[in-house]
Amino acid sequence: MLLLVKRYFVLNPIMVLVLVLGCGVAPEPPIPPVEEQGEVLRSEVQRVTNPQVSQAVENSQVMGNTDFSMTLMRELGAQEGNLFLSGHSISTALAMTYAGAKGTTATQMAQTLGFGLAQGDLHSVFNALDLALSERGQGAKASDGTAFRLRVVNAIWGQKGYSFLGSFLDELARNYDAGMRVLDYVTDPEVARTRINGWVAKQTEDRIPELIPQGAIDGTTRLVLTNAVYFNAAWAEPFSPDATSNSFFNLADGTIASVPTMHSERTAAYAANDTFRTLELPYDGNELSMVLILPEAGAMQDVEQMLTAEKFATIVEGLQDEKVDITLPKFEFSSRFALKKQLAALGMTDAFDGGLADFSGMDGSRRLYIGNVIHKAFIKVDEAGTEAAAATAVLMSGSAAPTPDEVKTFHANRPFLFFIRDRATGVILFSGRMSNPS
Repeated sequence: MLLLVKRYFVLNPIMVLVLVLGCGVAPEPPIPPVEEQGEVLRSEVQRVTNPQVSQAVENSQVMGNTDFSMTLMRELGAQEGNLFLSGHSISTALAMTYAGAKGTTATQMAQTLGFGLAQGDLHSVFNALDLALSERGQGAKASDGTAFRLRVVNAIWGQKGYSFLGSFLDELARNYDAGMRVLDYVTDPEVARTRINGWVAKQTEDRIPELIPQGAIDGTTRLVLTNAVYFNAAWAEPFSPDATSNSFFNLADGTIASVPTMHSERTAAYAANDTFRTLELPYDGNELSMVLILPEAGAMQDVEQMLTAEKFATIVEGLQDEKVDITLPKFEFSSRFALKKQLAALGMTDAFDGGLADFSGMDGSRRLYIGNVIHKAFIKVDEAGTEAAAATAVLMSGSAAPTPDEVKTFHANRPFLFFIRDRATGVILFSGRMSNPS
């Protein structure tokens, strides 16, 4: 379909950034080239606001996304220390990239990312999930005392004068509500990088101040696809600051740190077995929650290795309300990863090979390939609630005291895992491992 464009202003915040770079001269244009005609251009196609997706199909893709997130966590888990990422952001960003993939490149991406549906159905599911998430938190509070915030938005940044297929841009408009912002990477890549980073920082409320490092964008850049999620929610039952005090946290290397630790005794969803304990803490509005998994001493690696989408669902389904004595450290940290090595190891090899990659669904040529995938994420947990943000860049280049027996304990005084999830859809927005809260 011939691309028609018009102004479209995007006001929501960002969480995931996908960079698509190209090399060489643009191919023979399949449609007239995009020119700068205002801040934001977009396809004439409107977003589908009521996608027809069956519950079974949606559930199947959510499980696929969760399996990918768990698998990526395991790949990254070999690194020591704290770990935090947004599987939903990475999946959404790569789903938009996947919309332009063909042949073996598309097959490998689907297998690696858990995309078990046909292209059209897959993008409809992502649309349905993000539309559902946009409805969360009506009347709920954020950790800073203002309104609850869970925002999801997408945009694309194209090279001025470069030709993209109308079908590709239509798909991103239809299911990701993504308009195109025009930049000139060829003439001044640093200005383009600064502009994108500034937008990311603004949309993540300055929690991701500089996603794209200097030198990552150059004259070969042709397209940047961005997905954004920002989350800020109060606990349904906040912790009292008066109950917070310094306490010991047993680090993985056997040393002990003294860290500010929250304390509460309450009724909560809880379960325990010989290997780990699980606790669910809902956020205000009870639509999203944090699920914490506390392995017994020395069992972290075993727990990380056994976690799959099916196992996680079974764990959550097994939670029961109990009176629980809870200690949880306050923490705030960020993570940054270059994911090329991990994604290639999981089977997505052709996409990173300039001689094999096929992203002809983007521009009608086979000039584009992924140079790297960069992800950065931020998390803050305190007595009031949780704030989280993340960004992903896919760079495509061309060529305690005793308690009574009836009270369960969840004392997070050693490394633990945590997941922020949407209860209705099962979408895991963020995943993390806390190894050292200090």
